[in-house]
Amino acid sequence: MDKRRVVVTGIGAVTPVGNDAETAWKNIIAGVSGIGTVTRLNPDDFPAKVAAEVKDFSIEDFIDRKEARKMDRFTHYAVAASLMAVKDADLEITDDNAPRVGVWIGSGIGGMETFEQQHETFLNRGHRRVSPFFVPMMIPDMATGQVSITLGARGFNSCTVTACATGTNSIGDAFKVIQRGDADVMFSGGAEAPITKMSFAGFCANTALSTNQDPQKASRPFDKNRDGFVMGEGAGILVLEELEHAKARGAKIYAEIVGYGATGDAYHITAPAPEGEGGARAMKMAIEDGGLNPEEVGYINAHGTSTEYNDKFETMAIKKVFGEHAYKLAVSSTKSMTGHLLGAAGGIEAIFTVLALKEGVLPPTMNYETPDPDCDLDYVPNESRHQEVKAAISNSLGFGGHNATIAFRKYEA
Repeated sequence: MDKRRVVVTGIGAVTPVGNDAETAWKNIIAGVSGIGTVTRLNPDDFPAKVAAEVKDFSIEDFIDRKEARKMDRFTHYAVAASLMAVKDADLEITDDNAPRVGVWIGSGIGGMETFEQQHETFLNRGHRRVSPFFVPMMIPDMATGQVSITLGARGFNSCTVTACATGTNSIGDAFKVIQRGDADVMFSGGAEAPITKMSFAGFCANTALSTNQDPQKASRPFDKNRDGFVMGEGAGILVLEELEHAKARGAKIYAEIVGYGATGDAYHITAPAPEGEGGARAMKMAIEDGGLNPEEVGYINAHGTSTEYNDKFETMAIKKVFGEHAYKLAVSSTKSMTGHLLGAAGGIEAIFTVLALKEGVLPPTMNYETPDPDCDLDYVPNESRHQEVKAAISNSLGFGGHNATIAFRKYEA
């Protein structure tokens, strides 16, 4: 049986660099950073002082205030991004097609803000004062649940939780749902709102966060002087659609999603496997699944967290997969501007990857100042580049040894 072809027909985003996909993309291409001194908590309480926060966002611009109060911030971001995506796709969900429209949105940690607030209420005021919405606000699958309710999408419905690989795994999983015929349309990506006291404390405790106090310089993927990632928040949602379904309704097409790879390191709970062995297998799997030759891939949106081991091992993995071609393709980390959105990272980075293909512009890696001998590829340093590419991949790697890669091809009718 021939695999059904799947294309991207809509995008929606809430990010530190803009509260819609168009604004976010313009800022990414211009090298504008969304990182600043953290405001959601007191920076004096933590060694890390900066974060990539969503700014000037109001969920009431999208849904009723009463309904919004029953949702954690991560679900607000997911619902808003999904409503923008369905509008961008110009898709009408009706009683007739709703059972064939699904949702697969992941979150790495779900409603951490709700958990902290309600735990404090419990300690201070007892169990009777805990909100009846506590559990449905907290659980990670509620982004998917609330989006399906808001859109009226009654098809395949699921949630992936694979730490920082969540967004990319979710898109890959949703892609496979359509490819095998279980849905015609899937809303997919990731959502995260992790800028809370406990999340910040936890990542500070395992020394993952940058302690660079200059917001404009703190996130510096692949640079020799990198010292950790900058925490971000938001959501990135793509509308994936079976090709003939999209063509029948005259939908605009951003790109075709052609391959998916997912592997486990089976090595360590937080550290990547030596030489990025698991990430290399995920990339190879996605390329082969997509029927691509490695030489066709012209751009990689790297996981590129700005941590010592990730950037070094991801670079080694790229070299292992692509050989000499590794030095001819472009690699960039948009986390240099957005920070690291954890479970939502793969969602917004997939959006940037399909826009790079469609627009023929490659996003830069900002703050690349001091080359690292271990990181010696073309990282599109400090300025975006006009360059047409046929195919591109996006990588995400997560605690627990999760590795995920999705492969896109420029769409040609």
